[in-house]
Amino acid sequence: MTAATPAPGPLAGVRIIELGGIGPGPFCGMLLADLGAEVVRVDRPARAGQPNDMPVLHRNRRSVTVDLKHPDGAEVVRVLAARADAVFEGFRPGVAERLGLGPDDLTAHNPRLVYGRMTGWGQHGPLADRAGHDINYISLTGALHAVGPSEAPVVPLNLVGDFGGGGMLLALGILSAVISARTTGRGQVVDAAMTDGSAALLAMTFGYLARGEWQDRRASNMLDGGAPYYGVYGTADGKHMSVGPIEPQFYAEMLDVLGLTGDPDFAGQNDRARWPVMRDRLTALFATRTRDEWAEEFEGRDACVAPVLSLLEAPLHPHNTARGTYLDSAHGVPEPAPAPRFSGTPAAAPAPAPVIGAHTGQVLAEAGLPEDRIARLRALGAVR
Repeated sequence: MTAATPAPGPLAGVRIIELGGIGPGPFCGMLLADLGAEVVRVDRPARAGQPNDMPVLHRNRRSVTVDLKHPDGAEVVRVLAARADAVFEGFRPGVAERLGLGPDDLTAHNPRLVYGRMTGWGQHGPLADRAGHDINYISLTGALHAVGPSEAPVVPLNLVGDFGGGGMLLALGILSAVISARTTGRGQVVDAAMTDGSAALLAMTFGYLARGEWQDRRASNMLDGGAPYYGVYGTADGKHMSVGPIEPQFYAEMLDVLGLTGDPDFAGQNDRARWPVMRDRLTALFATRTRDEWAEEFEGRDACVAPVLSLLEAPLHPHNTARGTYLDSAHGVPEPAPAPRFSGTPAAAPAPAPVIGAHTGQVLAEAGLPEDRIARLRALGAVR
């Protein structure tokens, strides 16, 4: 499984097998691969030869197509896992075991192997076997309840459960367990549940709640849109500005730009009785100019006010272009650059997502399988 040219980045030399899934699993694989890990994604044979339909999430990997339900296909994965630092999957609890690919199956020949499991509800509990998606997982942790106006919650894309509380949590767990395995010689199972992860993301909020500084209803608190100085305001052209001067000095700067310094309505920043009036006046004021006109007004001022950019506008902003936050890509739409950044072991520009199964022969040969065995696996339909 050794790549011909080791990738740069802090994770160079770490070998990962990704049993192909959707959403948080591929995001975990992307994060690890972006930082230099050698990640081989195991895809379904039915899709062999097809262009990759997730050109950003599946970047930086090699792809093999293996029929996991075929006994010889499962054996191929066991061979690959014997040389890996970690394997991760996103099946419902018990599925990997039925395929002969559970933790016990894979660690029998590689006791240092880390086995990552990505699910919504976790490996145990009353809902462990239940179907669900991001929106359901964040519903049960309080995260969805806390986001949006007072009338109803607002779906925060699938950033909280799938990605922040799911794939990113799994990546952290896998790397932590790999470090432990390199110290102790023993791998372990990493149970990453999106319910657990989205709950962890609420740590600060629960801290405020414990101190009596958070009301358990939307749009009633400083950071959930309740405060008029922390929110989004429409502009004359139907676009928006984000406003967030929490600290008094930044609040004063915002008032100066808006011509509201000394206005009695804004004298008490945290006078909740005045918040409705403050919000109404800010709403009316921001509606008098276009978004870009307001952005120009706030340019160079420490007021914590910024334009709300679209997905296609964001890569063109001077700050993002100066930092290279987005990269040009072969599929015609900019994509996020690898993050975070490292001074001594910088990551390379990501390689495009491969055609499904493009590296099957190469990866199996590197794993030590002779050509006649690979040919037989193809003939049996175990790989393509």
